[in-house]
Amino acid sequence: MLSYFDPKKDLGTPAKESATQVSVQIDGRDILVPEGTSVLRAASLAGIDIPKLCATDSLEAFGSCRLCAVAIEGRRGFPASCTTPVEEGMSVTTQTPQLAKLRRNIMELYISDHPLDCLTCSANGDCELQDMAGAVGLREVRYGFAGANHLEQPKDTSNPYFSFDASKCIVCSRCVRACEETQGTFALTVEKRGFDAKISVGSAEDFISSDCVSCGACVQACPTATLIEKRVEEHGTPERSIVTTCAYCGVGCSFEAQMKGNEVIRMVPFKGGAANQGHACVKGRFAFGYATHKDRIKAPMIRDAIDQPWRTVSWEEAITFAAERFKAIQAQHGRNSIGGITSSRCTNEETYLVQKLIRAAFGNNNTDTCARVCHSPTGFGLKATLGESAGTQTFDSVRFADAILVIGANPTDAHPVFGSQLRRRLREGADLIVADPRKIDLLKTPHLSSAVHLPLRPGTNVALINALAHVVMTEGLEDRAFITERCDSAAFEQWEAFIKQSSNSPEALADVTGVAPEQVREAARRFAQAANGAIYYGLGVTEHSQGSTMVMGIANLALATGNIGREGVGVNPLRGQNNVQGSCDMGSFPHEFPGYQHVSDDAVRTRFEALWGVPLDAEPGLRIPNMFDAAINGEFKGMYVQGEDIAQSDPDTQHVEAALRSLDCLVVQDIFLNETAKFAHVLLPGSTFLEKDGTFTNAERRINRVRKVMPPLAGKEDWQVTMALANAMGYPMNYSNPSEIMDEIAQLTPTFTGVSYNKLEQLGSIQWPCNAQYPEGTPIMHEMEFPIGKARFAITTFVPTEERSTRRYPLLLTTGRILSQYNVGAQTRRTDNQIWHHEDRLELHPSDAQVRGIKDGDWVGISSRAGDTVLRALISERMQPGVVYTTFHHPESGANVITTDASDWATNCPEYKVTAVQVVPVSAPSDWQASYSSFDKAQQSLLPEKDGLPNV
Repeated sequence: MLSYFDPKKDLGTPAKESATQVSVQIDGRDILVPEGTSVLRAASLAGIDIPKLCATDSLEAFGSCRLCAVAIEGRRGFPASCTTPVEEGMSVTTQTPQLAKLRRNIMELYISDHPLDCLTCSANGDCELQDMAGAVGLREVRYGFAGANHLEQPKDTSNPYFSFDASKCIVCSRCVRACEETQGTFALTVEKRGFDAKISVGSAEDFISSDCVSCGACVQACPTATLIEKRVEEHGTPERSIVTTCAYCGVGCSFEAQMKGNEVIRMVPFKGGAANQGHACVKGRFAFGYATHKDRIKAPMIRDAIDQPWRTVSWEEAITFAAERFKAIQAQHGRNSIGGITSSRCTNEETYLVQKLIRAAFGNNNTDTCARVCHSPTGFGLKATLGESAGTQTFDSVRFADAILVIGANPTDAHPVFGSQLRRRLREGADLIVADPRKIDLLKTPHLSSAVHLPLRPGTNVALINALAHVVMTEGLEDRAFITERCDSAAFEQWEAFIKQSSNSPEALADVTGVAPEQVREAARRFAQAANGAIYYGLGVTEHSQGSTMVMGIANLALATGNIGREGVGVNPLRGQNNVQGSCDMGSFPHEFPGYQHVSDDAVRTRFEALWGVPLDAEPGLRIPNMFDAAINGEFKGMYVQGEDIAQSDPDTQHVEAALRSLDCLVVQDIFLNETAKFAHVLLPGSTFLEKDGTFTNAERRINRVRKVMPPLAGKEDWQVTMALANAMGYPMNYSNPSEIMDEIAQLTPTFTGVSYNKLEQLGSIQWPCNAQYPEGTPIMHEMEFPIGKARFAITTFVPTEERSTRRYPLLLTTGRILSQYNVGAQTRRTDNQIWHHEDRLELHPSDAQVRGIKDGDWVGISSRAGDTVLRALISERMQPGVVYTTFHHPESGANVITTDASDWATNCPEYKVTAVQVVPVSAPSDWQASYSSFDKAQQSLLPEKDGLPNV
C-alpha cells in the first residue's frame, strides 16, 4: 500500500479518525486509509495531486469549485473528490481527456472574471489560482472582459495587517468557512447568490468595524491575493521559513517565521504545531513588529543613580559594573542582601541559568518569578491534591469533553486559539458552565448548545466550589468506584463529612455568592452526570486570598466525579504568559530547585552541589513581596530582573516603586525601557523570541523549540548575558549553546530526564514527564496512578476575604486582559494592535453608572485603600451591579495603584481580583498619574540620543 506524507503539504480535506481501514485504488495505486477519508485526501496520501481550489485540509469539504472532479468506476458523471468518501474496493481515475477538458473549462470561467495582473500581483508565485491554471493546462481564455464582471470592486484596507481586494475574489468560501470552523467568530458570510455572490462582513462597512478578530484564518485560507498580509504587499513573498514558538500566551502556538534575509515578512501558524494545529490569534499572527521597534534597547547602559543620564557602554563594562556592585553590596550587607527575578517570557534554558546564578553565584535562594503573582496557587494546590504542579491534559482533549466548567478564565481573550477549539466543541453539543462575575464572550458562542452562567461575587470562589461539591455528594452523583480505587480513603472520609455539612449547601451560601441555588444545583448535576467533565480555570481562581484553597477545591470536584486520567476530563490551569509553566518547572521559586525539588532535601541538594560545584543554601529565600518589604527596611539592596516589569505588573504600585527606589543596584535585562528599568542602574539589552534558541513550556506541559530567525539586535542572547554575569561574579558558567543547558536540566530534573533537542526534533514537541517510564512524554497525566500514590481530598473551608465592599468603597474591582493586548503591553503597545485598545477603561454596569451620574466615555476616579487613579468609563451590560472591571495593559492607567497588598494565604499570590473601590466623575488625572507622567518624561530624557535626535 502506498502512502506519502509531507507535514507541510495540503491534503485537501481533514483527516478522519476510524478503526476501520478502507482499501481503494487510485490511478492503479492501492492505498489503505481510515473510513470516511475523502477521495481527494486518499489521492494526496498516495502521492497523486488532484487540482483543487475550494478545498483545503484545515476545513471540511465544501465542493463548490468542482475542479477536483474524478471518474469513479461504476458511477455516472464526475463527482467532486473532496466530498466523496472512499469505499472498500473503489477504483478512481484522476486523469482522463474528459476530466482535463472539464477542469480547463472551470478554470477558464474563473480566470475570465479575475484581474490578469499576475506579474505585478503581490501573490505572484504564491497563488493557488495561478498554480491550478498551470496544473490544468489553461493557456488561453475565450471569454473577454466586455461583459459584466467584478473587476472594479473596491479594496478594503481598513485592517492594519491585511487587505481585502474583492476584485480578486473567486467566492470559494474558504475565508467564510475558516472564520466559522477554525476561529468560530462567524464574522464573514457569502451575500447574495450566483453571479452576484460576494464575501461580506455582515452589516459592517469594512473589516475593522466588523466582528472580525483579526486571527488571520481567512488570510491563510484564501487561495488568491484577495486576502493578503500588507507586509507581503510591501515587501514581496518570503524566501525561506523557520519553525518556532510564539512568545505571547500559554497556548504555545507553533509558527513558521517566513523570512527575506533577516527580516520577518509574516508569521504563519504551523500546521504541525500540536498546540495550535495551524491556527493563531491577532497577537501571534501579526503583532511581531515590536521586535524591530525603534524603542528597542540595543546597547548596554549604566548610571550611578536613577536621576542621572544613562551612559552607553560595552557589554564587558556593563557586566563588570553590575558584578562589582553586587559583590560590594554583599560585602557590606551580607550574602542575603541581593536576589533576582526570572522571566516567564524567556526560555527554559535562560530561566534555569538565572536561578542557578542566584543560588550558585549569589549564594542564596532569593529567586522568584511572575508566577508568584499569577499561578503560584496552582502549584501549591495541585501538588497537595494530585501530587504534581501542572495541568493534566492536552488542549486537544477538549474535543472529548461533554461538560466544560470554565472558572475565572476568559479563553477567547486571554488564550484565543484554545478558545476557538473550545468553542468548536461547544457547537458540537458540549454543555458549558461559566463561573465568572462577568458575562464573558464564551457565553455568546454562535450555535452554543447550552450554557449555565454562575455570576458569583468576586472573592466567593471557594464558597461556590464547595456548594457544587455539596450537591454532587448529597445527591449521590459522585464516582464511588474512582474514589475507592484512586483516592486516599482517610482524606476522603474527612472531606465527605465536611462537604456534606448544610453550611456548604447552595441555599446556605446563596447570600455569600450571589448565585441562585437552583443554578448551582443545575450546574453541579450537568457536570457530574456528563460522561466526561473538564475544568478550565485562570487567574480568576488563583489571584485571590484563597487562591490555593480554590485550586484544591477544583481538584476535589474533579476527583469526586472521577474526571481525572483520561481524554476529555481533567484539571486544566490556563497559564498566562508563554513560559510561566517553564519558569516554575525550572526552579524559579525560592523554596524549590528545578523540578519542584525542595531546597531543604539533603539528597536533592547534594546532587545539585555535585554538578554545580558549590555548596547550596538549604533555607528558602525571599519571595517577591518579601524582597520589596526588605528593600524598604534597608535589608535588601540589590536585584537582577530578567524580562519582567514588576513596577507595572505587581500590586500596590506605590509600594513597589518605593522598594525599587531603595535599592543600591537594580539590574534590568529587557528589550525596552520598561517601567521597572526606569528605576535601574544597569540596563542590559534583552533579546526577543525571534533572536534566540531554546524551549518554551506551555500550559499543557508541552515543551516546544524556539529557533533563532534573526541575529540578536544587541549582539547577545539572554542566556549569554546571564552566563557573563555569573562569570564576572566569580562563578564559572561555560555553555556553547542552549542545547547543553537542556542536557544539564535533564540530568537534575526527574521529569525532564528524557528531554533533549534531538528528541524534540524527532517528535516535534514533548509533554513532561519525559523519562524512562514515559520516553516520549505524557499527554494525559494520572492515567493509572498519582505521583503521591493516591490522590488526597483537601478540606476547603471558605474564609471571606478581608477586602470587602463598605460604605466608603461600595464597589468591587476585578481585573483581566483583552484580546488585542498582552500582559503589561510592552510588546503589543508597540504594534498596530493599539488600534483596538489604546487605553484601559473601567467597565461598569449601567445602574452603577446612573447612580453616580456617569456616562459612557466620562473620566472617572477610582479610589481604594491603596491609592487612586483615573480612567475613562465603559458602560456595559456584561457587568453585574456592584462589580467593576479594568485591564492593566497601559502603564499610565495605574490599574495596580489601586490593587492592594492582600494575597493568597499559602503563596502570597496577590488578590488582584477583589479590590473595594469607589468610582466618581472627575475632570483631572490622579496625583499618581501626574507624578508618573513627570517621572516618565524625565526618564525618557535621560536615555542617550538616537540618530542625533533627543529623546522625548
